[in-house]
Amino acid sequence: MSDDSARRTSLTRRTLLTGAAAAGLAAAAGLQPAHRIPAGSAAATLTPPPDFPAGIPLSQQAFRNWSLEIVVEGVWTASARTPDDVVTLANWAHQHGYRLRARGKGHTWSPLVVPAGADTNRTVIVDTTSHLTAVSVRGGNPGSVTAQAGATLDRILALLEESGLGLATTTAPGDLTIGGVLAIGGHGTGVPTATENPPTGSGFGTLSSLVTSLTAVVWSAAEARYVLKTFSRSDPDIRAFLVHLGRAFVTEVTLTAAANTRLRCQNWYDVNVGTVFGPPGTGGRTIGSYLDRTGRIEAIWFPFTDVPWLKVWSLAPSKPVLSRQIDTPYAYTFANRVTEEMSRLLGEIASGGGDKTPVFTKLAMSIVGSGLIVTGTWDVWGWSKNTLLYVEPTTLRIVEAGWAVLTSRANVQRVVNDFYSRYQQVLTAHQARGSFPVNGPIELRITGTDPLDGPLLSPARARRDHPEWDTVVWLDFATYPGTPGAAPFFRELEQWIWQTYTGSYATVRPEWSKGWAYTDSGAWRDPATLDGSVPAAFDEWRTARDILNSYDPARVFSNTFLDALLP
Repeated sequence: MSDDSARRTSLTRRTLLTGAAAAGLAAAAGLQPAHRIPAGSAAATLTPPPDFPAGIPLSQQAFRNWSLEIVVEGVWTASARTPDDVVTLANWAHQHGYRLRARGKGHTWSPLVVPAGADTNRTVIVDTTSHLTAVSVRGGNPGSVTAQAGATLDRILALLEESGLGLATTTAPGDLTIGGVLAIGGHGTGVPTATENPPTGSGFGTLSSLVTSLTAVVWSAAEARYVLKTFSRSDPDIRAFLVHLGRAFVTEVTLTAAANTRLRCQNWYDVNVGTVFGPPGTGGRTIGSYLDRTGRIEAIWFPFTDVPWLKVWSLAPSKPVLSRQIDTPYAYTFANRVTEEMSRLLGEIASGGGDKTPVFTKLAMSIVGSGLIVTGTWDVWGWSKNTLLYVEPTTLRIVEAGWAVLTSRANVQRVVNDFYSRYQQVLTAHQARGSFPVNGPIELRITGTDPLDGPLLSPARARRDHPEWDTVVWLDFATYPGTPGAAPFFRELEQWIWQTYTGSYATVRPEWSKGWAYTDSGAWRDPATLDGSVPAAFDEWRTARDILNSYDPARVFSNTFLDALLP
């Protein structure tokens, strides 16, 4: 590598690392870095789309994914005001050879909206968050909620709570659109205990499995145009739309909602990681022991540290004496904090000081420990959403790789220990070579599976040939964008994941919104994974692909990445 090339690589890494921290600070300040220039403005630099439908707002805007790894500085963005506007846009796009990409809050890593470096000259992004936000709740046991695609989980859960309803599990961030969450099979953490009797309508898989009906924009061969079509859960074709990866445009969904519950969340910071992730049968406070006791756990552990942050939820109809009542979500304000020392260390890591990584990760974990004490949030209690939602838009932007491992409840600890042991081995080997490729945490969550009559492309979809595999261990590991050596580390660990969870006691699928299919250059690039391992992991991959293609034969709702993944 030439000196100039090395300098450019160093600058790129430094820009990404410092940009990740800056993005968190910018979000905290309410800044909107993605500029917007109305069509017709003298400041616009893009050629206007021909014959664009009158009355639908159009602007030139930047698109940036969560980790800032995908940045398109200029792409036309339309603001659909009604589902009929989306139909109008789809028919216009079909007639003029354009593509439409639905956009929500952008809290995703994978190139499902637009890929990095893609030619977007004939692409229009459709913003769902400005107008497609209507929500209505129907009471009952169970009840239901109907929401347009751009409505956020924050708003949906707040309205459900007002009606005495809620979700048994949900994603940690609430500033996500329901359309985006369902497109990738978003999930929370939690399974019922052996003695638990959950309220009717409770769901412990992905949120997609709760959908009872949806409306999508589809091609009608009889009318030779795109139209709105409502699918009920009894229609077998709905299964392809419940998790569609962006190969469809869903405008509205109805989900089942159960009676709300009060949850206690205890935060532990005192158990050695070797115990929590230890071999099965060793006893002590393992992941498996917490799962048996309460059914609801999340573990967050930074490399080079001794203890993880354990979040353990339990049903608690009445407030425990030692718990602090919370009436709003996002209690852990310290998790969004970028200290001056953290910023300095990230700068040193970006400049080649990878050996500062252990200092950085120890600092990050110490902030968790002190933050729980200072904010008095080590033991909180409240309605479900107030303890389940804790990741704010201002949280630090990291790169996450993710997989869903299906296994039996009895083998959860084995899955966790095998993964942790291999992670440590690979990390130690890289460290011996002077490489520190990861400075973000491992995050583990555990859910139930989705039913066989549910979403065909759900990572949590049950296996017909293995009914005993009733549990999903979600394995995520992270680093800051631009960290030297991250992609080869992620590739090495991913290859082990595919080779280990092969069907003897578990199987694995990608978590769609995260990083997967790694090469030494980055995610979503490995042909063997994209063309082989991923399709083979889904028993009805071809069925899902054919259904989606039949409702969008012109591929108006696609991009170059999806053209290759779901041809």
